[in-house]
Amino acid sequence: MNLRELKRKHFVETPLSKRIFRNYCIVLAAYALVMVAMAYLAYNVLQGRIWLPTDPLWPILHWMDDNVLLVGISACLLGWLIITLWFEALTLRYLHESVRASRQLASRLEEPIVLPAAMKEIQDELNGVRERTQRSAYLAKEAEQRKNDLIVYLAHDLKTPLTSVIGYLNLLYDEPDLTPEMRARYTGIALDKAQRLETLINEFFEIARFNLTTMQLELTRIDLTMMLEQLASEFLPILKEKNLTLESAIEPGVSLVCDPDKLERVFDNLLRNAINYSYPDSAIELSMNRPEDKRQVVIRLKNHGRTIAREKLSHIFEQFYRLDSSRSTTTGGAGLGLAIAKEIVELHGGAITAASEQETILFTVTLPLENVRNS
Repeated sequence: MNLRELKRKHFVETPLSKRIFRNYCIVLAAYALVMVAMAYLAYNVLQGRIWLPTDPLWPILHWMDDNVLLVGISACLLGWLIITLWFEALTLRYLHESVRASRQLASRLEEPIVLPAAMKEIQDELNGVRERTQRSAYLAKEAEQRKNDLIVYLAHDLKTPLTSVIGYLNLLYDEPDLTPEMRARYTGIALDKAQRLETLINEFFEIARFNLTTMQLELTRIDLTMMLEQLASEFLPILKEKNLTLESAIEPGVSLVCDPDKLERVFDNLLRNAINYSYPDSAIELSMNRPEDKRQVVIRLKNHGRTIAREKLSHIFEQFYRLDSSRSTTTGGAGLGLAIAKEIVELHGGAITAASEQETILFTVTLPLENVRNS
C-alpha cells in the first residue's frame, strides 16, 4: 500500500482541513523567516558596538553567545509550540461548531445552520442535508396521510357493496317465487357488487404488500418485442369496450435482461392508466425503439386525455397519489400503480418520466439492454 492509498484509507480530507493545514505550514514558514531575519538583524546591531563587562546586558549577551545553539532551538520550539497550540485551539473551535450544528440538525430542522465564514462549505452541506431531510419528512408525512385517507375511503366503500350483496342475496333467499327475470337481475347486481368488493379488498392487499415487502429482481433474458405485442393484444377487449384503439410501432427483435413478471407489471399499469384517463373514441399510441447507441431501449405510451396540471405531474409517481380524487370503479385505485412502476424501472437501472400538454399524456420508459443492476 503506497502513501496515497494509506492517506485515503485512514484520513478524511475536507476543504477546511486542507486549508487549516496549509495555513499552519505558511505560518510556520513565516515564523522561521522572521526568526532568521531577527537573528541576522540582532547580530549586525550587536556587532556595531564594543561591549564591556560593565554593561548591564553583558551577562545575558555573554551567556547567549556561549549557548547560541540552545537559544536558537529554544526560540524555534517555543514559536512552534505557540503556533501549534493556536491552530489546535482553532481546530477544536471548528469541531465544537460542527458538533453544535449536528445537534441543531438533529433537533431543530426548521432553523438554518450558521457557521463561521471559514466553515462555509460545511455550512452549505449541512443546510443541504437539512433541506433534503425536511423534504423527505414532508413527503413521508404526506404519503402517510394520503394512505390513511385512502384506507378510510376504502373502509367506507367496503360497506356499500357488502350491504348491497347481503340485501340482494336476502331478497333471493326470502322470495322463492321471484320470476326468472327478476332473479337473474338481482343475481347480476349482487355479482357486480361482489366484484367491486373484491377490487377494494385487492387494493387493501396492494397497500400492505407495498409497505411490508422489499422488491427483488429475478433476472432473465426475454424478447421485449414479444412481451409488448402480447400485452397489447390482451387489452384489446377492454379497448373495444371503451371505444379506444391502440396504435403500436414496436421495433422487432429487441431482447433485454430483466425480471419479466415485474416489467410486465410496469407496462400493464401504464396501459391501464392510459385507458382510464383517455377520451372516448381516441387512440393510444405505444412505441418501442432503440436509440443509435443500441445500449438502451425507449418505450413510449401516449394517450389523449385531459391535460395534467404541472403541480399534479410533479407528484404523479408518489405513493398513494391519485389524479382523480373521486372514488369510482373506473379510475379509483390505491394510487400505487405508477409508484410501483417507477420503483421497478429504477431497480432495472432505467428511468420513467411523465409529460402532459395540449390534452395528451406521455409516459417514457428508458431501460438498459445490458448490465442491469439488482439493488
